[in-house]
Amino acid sequence: MLYSIIIPCYRSSRTIRKVVEMTMRELDRLGKKEYEFVLVDDCSPDGGETMAALLSLVRDYPCVRAVELAKNAGQHNAVMAGLNHARGDAFIAMDDDMQTHPSQLQYLLAEFEKGCYDIVYGYYPEKKHTKFRNFGSFVNSLTVRILLKKPKDLKTSSFWIIKRFVRDYAIQYKSAYTHLQGLFLRTTRNICSVPIQHFEREVGTSNYTLKRLLKLWSNILGFSIVPLQLATMLGYVFSAIGIIGAIAVVVQKIIRPATYIGWPSMMVCICFFSGINLLFMGLIGEYVGRIFLGMSRNPQFVVRSVYHQDKESGQCVSETEEEVKALKKEENQRLHDQTGKGNI
Repeated sequence: MLYSIIIPCYRSSRTIRKVVEMTMRELDRLGKKEYEFVLVDDCSPDGGETMAALLSLVRDYPCVRAVELAKNAGQHNAVMAGLNHARGDAFIAMDDDMQTHPSQLQYLLAEFEKGCYDIVYGYYPEKKHTKFRNFGSFVNSLTVRILLKKPKDLKTSSFWIIKRFVRDYAIQYKSAYTHLQGLFLRTTRNICSVPIQHFEREVGTSNYTLKRLLKLWSNILGFSIVPLQLATMLGYVFSAIGIIGAIAVVVQKIIRPATYIGWPSMMVCICFFSGINLLFMGLIGEYVGRIFLGMSRNPQFVVRSVYHQDKESGQCVSETEEEVKALKKEENQRLHDQTGKGNI
């Protein structure tokens, strides 16, 4: 079985070599001799240092390929780029910062190789993230549970292994608003999670900001219509409250004609219901906007080039260079054939 290890990379020039080499040693120790690495540089803003580190690994190891994205696509879309370029029978996703430690891979593989599950997640009983990141993860997990009906006992992370059919289905999804948990839950419910140790980040700080966490949270909307159903339900509720309130005002006016109907209460009601209307108009607008962008084929990711080690020269070459090389080979063969015919 060929294992494809996909690692999205962002400002990871100081850690990625250690991650890859430790993972290789762990796979060898576990007796897994067939594996490949697909390293995806998510347009790291570090002056090309991350891409240089990936190309160095490509030159040193034939099993490593590097995918360079032309613009930042986000972690989930970067993983999708890796899935699209991987060729394995099973697919493993890891982080580039040593927090999803290679030594914990044995626990995922042990459960996966039982053959009972299509997807195996590693989860952290004790997380080493910041409080802000942990809170963001909690909100995300709660939203997925509510909107996508994720089982309560299923705990997830960015460290997982999936079967090929799950990957084949996932890469059919072409929207730019990718949420991997949503895709996987839409594919199969035969999923489990195993406890693993979460390690401290060795270099730097988390690249997740409030903006990125909110964007990831909003991507869940593309996998459920529950928010729209909730908006409809609340619309009925507020309409009923409005009707009941109007009847109460009329009855009170009939019983007590001198009752003064104050402007403050009216303004409060107008502001409240206007706010609710604007909120749900924005929600519906979000759906419509995403449909529009989907129709306009906004890409998930843009690949600048894919690099691998040339079997003949041992050098790091890109697909573009390979295409040129293939064309030259075809041209030389054509000229050779023509020369041979001329001699005859």
